[in-house]
Amino acid sequence: MPMPAMLRRFCVVLLSFAVALPASERPPGAAIATAHPMATEAAREIFEQGGNAFDAAVAATASLAVVEPYGSGIGGGGFWLLHRAADGHQVMVDGRETAPGEAHAEMYLDADGEPVSGASLNGPLAAGIPGTPAALAHITEHYGQLTLSQNLAPAIRQARHGFPVDRHYQRLMGFRKDAVREWPDAAAIFLLDGETPRKGHLIRQPDLARTLERIAEKGHDGFYQGELAAQLVQATRDAGGIWQLDDLADYRIVEREPVVIDYRDMRITAAGLPSAGGVALGTMFGLLADFELDQLDRVSRIHLIAETMRRAYRDRSLFLGDPDFIEDPTVHLLGEAHLSLLASDLELERATDSGDLPTPRQRGEDTTHFSIIDDDGNRVAATLSINYPFGSGFVAAGTGVLLNNEMDDFATRPGEPNAYGLIGGEPNLIEPGKRPLSSMTPAFVETDERIGVLGSPGGSRIITQVMLGILAFADGKAVHSWVSQPRYHHQYTPDRIEHEPSAFDQHTIRGLEALGHSVESAGRQFGDMQALLWHRGDDRLEAASDPRGGGKAIVLPRQQH
Repeated sequence: MPMPAMLRRFCVVLLSFAVALPASERPPGAAIATAHPMATEAAREIFEQGGNAFDAAVAATASLAVVEPYGSGIGGGGFWLLHRAADGHQVMVDGRETAPGEAHAEMYLDADGEPVSGASLNGPLAAGIPGTPAALAHITEHYGQLTLSQNLAPAIRQARHGFPVDRHYQRLMGFRKDAVREWPDAAAIFLLDGETPRKGHLIRQPDLARTLERIAEKGHDGFYQGELAAQLVQATRDAGGIWQLDDLADYRIVEREPVVIDYRDMRITAAGLPSAGGVALGTMFGLLADFELDQLDRVSRIHLIAETMRRAYRDRSLFLGDPDFIEDPTVHLLGEAHLSLLASDLELERATDSGDLPTPRQRGEDTTHFSIIDDDGNRVAATLSINYPFGSGFVAAGTGVLLNNEMDDFATRPGEPNAYGLIGGEPNLIEPGKRPLSSMTPAFVETDERIGVLGSPGGSRIITQVMLGILAFADGKAVHSWVSQPRYHHQYTPDRIEHEPSAFDQHTIRGLEALGHSVESAGRQFGDMQALLWHRGDDRLEAASDPRGGGKAIVLPRQQH
């Protein structure tokens, strides 16, 4: 592939300074898309009180922590991608969990060096130190206009009064009931007489309400120091965990530069390490840059996109990890030489065997998303998680805090797949204080005429969902099409294209198989994308919530300032 042509259409910018919008280019209103109607209403409430997009994001985060215990929680973490309209400042707020101080690379292996089944998934030993409470305080203090008490008030009310069980809750609890049932404090909240609650049953969380009130009153220190921190540590250690008071006291939010990718006439802004999303998107769009996708037939287009996915996920397994613990490989991986190597055997006529990819020398559903924009043009894309549905299944007694099992996102040992089938490498081995690699990929995409805000849950399939959403943006499709289009995915290993049952017809499957692909139905739909689109040219806002989930997207009129 002639790289000079590629580089004319693709480049990655690590330090990007977006241009602030003039007042005449303010959006015609605000828009919110979250995975749960109660979180959307919490954000709306904050807008009505005069809050900005960042305040609304704090309210939505806290609300989702209450009403989506299968997807996120204050016992978890996430990435908040922020754009401040006044000066164009863009930043990724890294609230990812960290490994406890007593953690080590062999903690989930038996005496023979083999992984212990379930050890990194179930119970408090699977939990990293949460980052979401710190992010609530940080975003409010540095970017919001309201107080933390105001921003957390809707979630506190929802925790106390309860939320109704729906079919999605029932389905995910059916998957994790045994893990939740093992821990009495969790079972008392999330089960009914030891079983999945009936539809409409109210889940009330008074302990969590009191914990949120403590955070509202004391900010960061309300969670990470004092009485609550002592309760969390005591409860986890009594149940076999390894948390210490210093682990909580030492937790800090990190503000990081996002990865910014120029592809044709689009600028894509996405989370940087320890999210693999920005680097993977840069790889995939870098490899697509010298092809005219609209001139390819359907089979060739899917084949080409799957081949870029394959290569991006291979690099994920080899090179990526916490940039505070490894030399950040982003510039190298998205540079001309490395992209040329990845493109050297990329052919339209045949699929590459994952085992035959050129190996350079090494120099390393469950989850939720929301998108928000306010009428000043401030915007937030945030992807949050406690990893598996209902996290580790463990609630620390008296706190209402459901703990994550994000330690499974580390590599248990090099080459060992995690719960999502992702292969881990040495850069992502467990170390005290380290943040595990993540697929969470909140993103912005913009041209002179349009600005999009998007993201999705979905484990290892998050990055490819966001890629397909950006391609739909590039094709000029309406935002409802981004979130509802059929999806497919390739993650290097297992070596196959996985697809939703409705994504491919038999002609497409046969065509891909003729090129050498293994094609397999995922057996169900995946993802729950939340997206916004601002048409700057004709001053319109669109918001869409994925029909696969039970979320709610709304557009609000411009407030009088």
